[in-house]
Amino acid sequence: MASSSGISSGISGVQNSGSEEDLQQLMDLRKRKRMISNRESARRSRLRKQKQLDDLMVQVAQLRKESSQILSSINVTAHHYLNVEAENSIFRAQVAELSHRLQSLNEINSFLTGAGTGAEEPYFINEPADGLMNNSWNYIYVNQPIMASADNLLQY
Repeated sequence: MASSSGISSGISGVQNSGSEEDLQQLMDLRKRKRMISNRESARRSRLRKQKQLDDLMVQVAQLRKESSQILSSINVTAHHYLNVEAENSIFRAQVAELSHRLQSLNEINSFLTGAGTGAEEPYFINEPADGLMNNSWNYIYVNQPIMASADNLLQY
């Protein structure tokens, strides 16, 4: 029986070593499959990150372009604002000049119509025909254009 148990233990040892080899091969196969799967997963991850990076670069370029357009628009608007502000200053100067002229003319009119003296008859200047009003040189200041320029802007 010793020989049969020896044989049986020998067969069992052969079977054990065969199943251990099969088990080792199976483990190696699984390990290789896991390595391949991990490599594929890492490759997909790298591709996904590269796509995200590319998308971000496109977005950066687009935002830079928009920023440049906005800055250009701001510069144009600021230039337009300065031009309008200068024009408004000229108009303010013209309004002040016209108001002063109107006040002077109203004072002259009131003096000539006698509104300030209480007289009902208008006041006439009795001068000879070649007097003050008939001399064309005396009209120099009557029809002067209103002059306002950007140099005078700082006054208002």
